[in-house]
Amino acid sequence: MASLKQRSYNCKDEELPVICGFAAFSLKRDLADFTSYAPKFTAAYVTDFETKIASVNEVIMPKSETLELKTITARLYAAMDGLTDPINRVAGYLKLANGGLTMNAADFGLTLLRKNVTGRNAEGVISSLHTVNNNLTKYAAELGAQGLTPELAARFANAGISIAADNQKQYEILSYRKGIVQNNLGLFNSLYRQLTEILRVGKILYKAGDAAKLQDYTFNALLKQVRIVSRQTTAPIPEATA
Repeated sequence: MASLKQRSYNCKDEELPVICGFAAFSLKRDLADFTSYAPKFTAAYVTDFETKIASVNEVIMPKSETLELKTITARLYAAMDGLTDPINRVAGYLKLANGGLTMNAADFGLTLLRKNVTGRNAEGVISSLHTVNNNLTKYAAELGAQGLTPELAARFANAGISIAADNQKQYEILSYRKGIVQNNLGLFNSLYRQLTEILRVGKILYKAGDAAKLQDYTFNALLKQVRIVSRQTTAPIPEATA
């Protein structure tokens, strides 16, 4: 069994070209300083760096697959968000049942389902839906007496099927891309070596007199910026009021 090739860089594969893109912007801005320090830093050097960035981006995720993943993710989020109203309605029926059911929203699986939907945790949503769907079937008569319709119950079952299918498709695409990245790790390591060269010279040029530009050539600062830009925030799903 062939051993895995080792990465030279200490960040996620998809973060490397973004970091390099930031560095390329700074290099073009400060190219006169770089060229004055070392003649190898020319417009052709910048072009070569940007070409490698583009090549790595294409390996990580070709445009067609990027679009497909974006479509799948949007569909996943829509399916999760579509559970907000059904969760609130079933939670309401549980309260209306009073002594007819000894289960609360947490026992029924609704609380955890809501938490997983809010956290965009597809695997968690699938697991929680399994519990909720079992309870919807088990207590169909009691909840039906409070107003639960087969159509409302079916929204949970259909969401489970849709989310599971899209989650699997996402996994297959990303798993395939990881193999492609491994096969092209030489390109990634080459890009990182060039990035390291640029950052090293940037520190030499600006360490003594320009703290702001120094940050533009500090790997950890660039990585932090990438993660700030890419961080996604989600709004919590409101619970129905009693």
